[in-house]
Amino acid sequence: MAKHWADFQYEIYLNGMTGAVPRLPTDLTRLEELTAQRLGPGPVGYVAGSAGDGSTARANRAALRRRRIVPRMLRAVHERDLSVEVLGRALPAPLALAPVGVLSIMHPDAECAAARAAAAQGVPYVLSSASSTPIEQVAEAMGDAERWFQLYWAKDREVTRSFLNRAKAAGFSVLVVTLDTPLLAWRPRDLDQAYLPFLHGVGTANYFSDPAFQAGLAKPVHEDPNAAVMHFVGMFADPAKTWPDLAFLRENWDGPIVLKGVLHPDDARQAVDAGMDGVVVSNHGGRQVAGAIAAADALPGVVAAVGDRLTVLFDSGVRTGDDVFKALALGARAVLVGRPYVYGLALDGQAGVEHVIRCLLAELDLTLALSGHATPGTVGAADLVEDPA
Repeated sequence: MAKHWADFQYEIYLNGMTGAVPRLPTDLTRLEELTAQRLGPGPVGYVAGSAGDGSTARANRAALRRRRIVPRMLRAVHERDLSVEVLGRALPAPLALAPVGVLSIMHPDAECAAARAAAAQGVPYVLSSASSTPIEQVAEAMGDAERWFQLYWAKDREVTRSFLNRAKAAGFSVLVVTLDTPLLAWRPRDLDQAYLPFLHGVGTANYFSDPAFQAGLAKPVHEDPNAAVMHFVGMFADPAKTWPDLAFLRENWDGPIVLKGVLHPDDARQAVDAGMDGVVVSNHGGRQVAGAIAAADALPGVVAAVGDRLTVLFDSGVRTGDDVFKALALGARAVLVGRPYVYGLALDGQAGVEHVIRCLLAELDLTLALSGHATPGTVGAADLVEDPA
């Protein structure tokens, strides 16, 4: 029998018989405010902040809120199964933890805590290139659990090749290539604090531990950390990359490749032409282009263009189980969640991340059932209307 994620609510109520209540709110939209009270403005702003005046981040939330679910009645929903197949992988639910870098600024257990939480709940963890923990250490924390690697595509071809080889050797099965960050956006919350962790050697663990990166240094990292930081800054991203460059990744990675940051149907079609396996419809949670289209508004067009030819995933703006339902109804195969789990990590380490995963999936399970669905596969555009307001 498939796991009923909704049982988490009964676990909470039963624990309440002894006077215990959840350590964190079950309304995940409250976590950002709690994190802001707990941590300094630098780390909070780095995670919560967005490009420009935040209009794209707000648009992401508004686009999901604008779509309303139309529940259907008297459908057998007593046995439910949230499991899906994504990129050839059997997942217990249509959810993965999105790549978020520099997690040590939120909690000392950093990426390993998030990765262990994902492994404990069976959802994939996507490790950022810009993590504060090396690839191999995160893999060790996860055992044989499902893990994907996010690539920031460096100017240095040998460093990129080395990252891919290390990720493959460490058991990462899917490559997620972020395309929307060839440059860092104008982010006032970071700028006002002059806060960029990388310049302090935080979020550079994969680079500083990489033999190809080290080969480009005159002295070892520990002897001249400033030179290592500047070497990193000089190669971190490459605005000169174009579609033909994807051939290099295809040659050096033998598993599925997913392009993250696709918003235009024509870019999705180019991903198909380049032999990619999937796209993530995403605007980086509103962190890259102020005034950009909301990710949920871009999703239907991308699904219509390529949904029958490659796997369409979604992120940006997801905070609740009903948000996940709406993304599935708009055609996403699965959803990546970012900020909520990072706030859970900040507030309660691994347990906080597990709390976020379980809340999201319990709410999704209940939303499906109460809307007349026993599996994610039956959810579609007919289950939503647009609120004219």
